[in-house]
Amino acid sequence: MKRTRPAPKAAQTTPSVHYRVEMADLQAHLYGVTLRLDQPSAQQRVSLPVWIAGSYMVREFSKQLITLTARQGTRSVAVQQLDKCSWQVDCSADAHLTLQYQVHAHDNSVRTAWLDTQRGFFNATSLCLSVAGCEDLAHDLDLVPHTNMPTWSVATGLTPLKVNPRGFGTYRAANYDELADCPVEMGNFWSGSFKACGVPHRFVVAGATPAFDGERLLRDAQKICEAAMRFWHGNQRAHIPHTHYVFMLNAVAEGYGGLEHRNSTALICQRADLPRLSDLPVGTETLQTKMDKPSDGYTTLLGLISHEYFHTWNVKRLRPAEFARYDYTQENYSELLWFFEGFTSYYDDKLLRRAGLIDDAHYLRLLNKTINQVLQTPGRAVHSVAQSSFEAWTKYYRADANTPNLTVSYYTKGALIALCLDLALRQHGVRNHSVSLDDVMRGLWARCQGGPMQEADLLAVLQQLTGRSWAREIKAWVHGTRDLPLQDALTAHGVAVHHDPAQMAQRLGLRVSEDHSIQIKQVLSGSAAHTAGFAPGDEWLGIELGGKTASAWRLKKLDELMLYVGRAKKFTALVSRDRQLLRLTLSLPSAKAQSSWRLSVLDAAKVKAWLD
Repeated sequence: MKRTRPAPKAAQTTPSVHYRVEMADLQAHLYGVTLRLDQPSAQQRVSLPVWIAGSYMVREFSKQLITLTARQGTRSVAVQQLDKCSWQVDCSADAHLTLQYQVHAHDNSVRTAWLDTQRGFFNATSLCLSVAGCEDLAHDLDLVPHTNMPTWSVATGLTPLKVNPRGFGTYRAANYDELADCPVEMGNFWSGSFKACGVPHRFVVAGATPAFDGERLLRDAQKICEAAMRFWHGNQRAHIPHTHYVFMLNAVAEGYGGLEHRNSTALICQRADLPRLSDLPVGTETLQTKMDKPSDGYTTLLGLISHEYFHTWNVKRLRPAEFARYDYTQENYSELLWFFEGFTSYYDDKLLRRAGLIDDAHYLRLLNKTINQVLQTPGRAVHSVAQSSFEAWTKYYRADANTPNLTVSYYTKGALIALCLDLALRQHGVRNHSVSLDDVMRGLWARCQGGPMQEADLLAVLQQLTGRSWAREIKAWVHGTRDLPLQDALTAHGVAVHHDPAQMAQRLGLRVSEDHSIQIKQVLSGSAAHTAGFAPGDEWLGIELGGKTASAWRLKKLDELMLYVGRAKKFTALVSRDRQLLRLTLSLPSAKAQSSWRLSVLDAAKVKAWLD
């Protein structure tokens, strides 16, 4: 049952909601929070969100909240828990109300909160109780420095009111939504800055090594930001929706991800993927840096930066109508994630190309990877991207061994829908004028005034720009499950499509990990492995061959299989399942039965016209 919010109180000059956040115990990973309400309601209700915008999964942040107490003046007042995330305070409306509690913070992700002796980070959705009836009032946040960490600094997109040179002090958010949308980073991080189209940007990096080349990261990030700003606004800089922006990057041993916010983003990458200083003598370093092509890992990081920055427009402003007002107490459903995540995924790498950070061939390799990911997912034939968007809460964000057979990623297939639409629009044209998806995105921004939109708005802009209906294509590509017309669209725009023999895992229909043995992670529907009876969790130990060449062999990697089976088309797989040894009859498909796509430039002029 959907809850309704109480009517908001009248706006005040002085906020009635004030949070004080202290680092109570670094070793125990505990934040201490004091919430003061100047004008509480009688029997005031408070709640902690169960999810964070941009990450569509109920995460139950209240599970980390400890010892919630309340006082009015010198009097303790009772607090009654109403459900998993809500409380009612037995208070009156005639005096200040103070609540105190602690939050355990040991999730090193972009979604929640972290605190130890090296670093502090939090989203307000994990720390700051929402006050019923006060959501639209201004909210103040006091960040208190830790006495044992005198060199720590603060980075956040919140508006500072009174802060010290290191950033600790008081910040203000216009309402709870803004507070929830401005994460806070604290620590001895690396910090740099640049201006993109006149807008100040700050980049902070926690966990970087001495080899980190911060200047290169700033240069490349600046190019990405300027490419995105030009995409949306051309030379009309006055229309840029943010006055400042903060990138918060946490470099770790293993990890990857990002979460978009209105004027900031939280990112995670592997330390090894950061750009590195040249070891050439001073004087040749700059030239060498300019000549170096980005590593695959660094390109992935640049794509992540581009993706989250593009979200500043596409999902933070232009957003599903269902997200016009977030309900933090339950799932918020939308069928449009294929547009907001998928189209953003199409443009993230394309903007790298436009920013001059990758060339056409490199872009095609990245697109190639996306195409193969979709084509090797059986779930694309049973689940549309509209359904995938709606069920993100239970399928995409709760992935298990059978997920590839049940659904398709609205990120990857959504990106391919954007590709097909872009190429179809360019081929269609109107009165000798080329129309592209760029025009559609800007048209949507204008039509929806950078605010909530529906699928009908997309269809209306397409009709307006081209003079014909695109309802048939959207119905087939978005709400249907047939494969997209990728090859014809790419060929028409100067891209050659090659079909290479599949790797062994794809040929058999397996996704595995290999470490001294072959561990079966996923078995794809309709594959040879599925027919043979493989199951997730199996350990593939070896093979047996019959006939005149009877023999048995131990396997450690899938690539060894052809070494031992020779010309045999059928053999026995020796599998351990729950410590039972099983013999599964496996028929080896032809290498031509499965294939991987490989893209290359066939007509450089056509490819350039598309990507420019």
